[in-house]
Amino acid sequence: MGLNIAMLSIHSSPIGDLGTQNTGGMSVYVRETAKELGKMGHHVDVFTQHHAGNHESVFYLYENVRLIRLSGGTRQNITKSDLHNVLPKLSGELELFRIKENMTYDIVHSHYWISGVLGLMLNSSWNAFHVITYHTLGAVKNVSCPMENASELRLADEKKLAKHCDRIIVPTEKDKDYLIQYYNAPGDNIRIVPCGVNLERFKPRDKNSARRQLTLPVNDPMILYVGRFAPIKGLNRLLKSFSLTTRPSRSVLVMVGGDGEHSFMAQQLKNKAMALHIQDRLIFAGRVDQEILPLYYNAADVLVVPSYYESFGLVALEALACGTPVVTAAVGAMKQIVKDGVTGYVVSDSDPRHFSDGIEAVLEKQNRFSSSKIRASVSEFTWARSASLLLDAYRSVSANKERCNSTCQTNTK
Repeated sequence: MGLNIAMLSIHSSPIGDLGTQNTGGMSVYVRETAKELGKMGHHVDVFTQHHAGNHESVFYLYENVRLIRLSGGTRQNITKSDLHNVLPKLSGELELFRIKENMTYDIVHSHYWISGVLGLMLNSSWNAFHVITYHTLGAVKNVSCPMENASELRLADEKKLAKHCDRIIVPTEKDKDYLIQYYNAPGDNIRIVPCGVNLERFKPRDKNSARRQLTLPVNDPMILYVGRFAPIKGLNRLLKSFSLTTRPSRSVLVMVGGDGEHSFMAQQLKNKAMALHIQDRLIFAGRVDQEILPLYYNAADVLVVPSYYESFGLVALEALACGTPVVTAAVGAMKQIVKDGVTGYVVSDSDPRHFSDGIEAVLEKQNRFSSSKIRASVSEFTWARSASLLLDAYRSVSANKERCNSTCQTNTK
């Protein structure tokens, strides 16, 4: 029998502009897992306040999957910092929708802490199980990159969610350890569900053809960054590492993502590039649709992930699926999915020189990296597998509750 699942992705739409401030790997995760659960015959309603695209307030994304855009009392997007204040209003709006549609949800799956707080509000009146995926943890952000400065409110709410949610989903063993360390989360309540990749979309293509389609230099070595422009992503470290990369010469750094060339972060990066005298070798590609993104991975000689913290590192998985080697910090799942000297290199510290060494090693030894072997190394990371593990986690909550209820009834006789 199919489940009715309410997914909460309040601050970021699953169809938002990838690479912009509030839209990244989480949006891909929500969209792809919902799609696979729908294929399995389960009904998924994804709720968001972020108004992406010219769509109706309720429409089908995929088979059995609807996107419902809540207003929060306004037709405009509410900033992430203000969302917490309108959660009671969003809760009432969502409840009215549920009543109107005559829906009964078996699972509430909250994505990110703001959605988690809303999930707790709903769970107090619904007879549903509450599952959360944090995607990032404020406490870890503060330790890894103090410039991110997660608020005390966020830290308190994340700790509360760790205590009260029926199940916590994390993508790696490392995130499980963080939850136990910083929030005293019960380890037996945490399930590991790795991310996946669309192997039909992300696959090897001819490098020169990809570069010509993107009007990128055909003969110059190309280093690629894909992601949001945010301090936690280690972009200053990336630019410094690139400035130290001298072998081979003429290399270019292509940066995909950001909120436009006039945004504050883009201007900061341009100023940094000028100070390092690399502005002529830097290409800002801007935000790129997922349908075009595989061309960039295939055009690149290497993808670099310089982040101070990642819960998983989805862009590395996408690059590897395209047969492109990765040089990465030891964040998220990188030690599990990147094999040194075979599919790229994992840099164990934050020294830009060591990143530069890893980049140069890939560029100088291109013939040692087989695109088919690189792709084969991530063949098990499918979204169908992720959704199947997610479904197991949903059903395990119900099974545990039934066992607990049965034990309680027996003990009271």
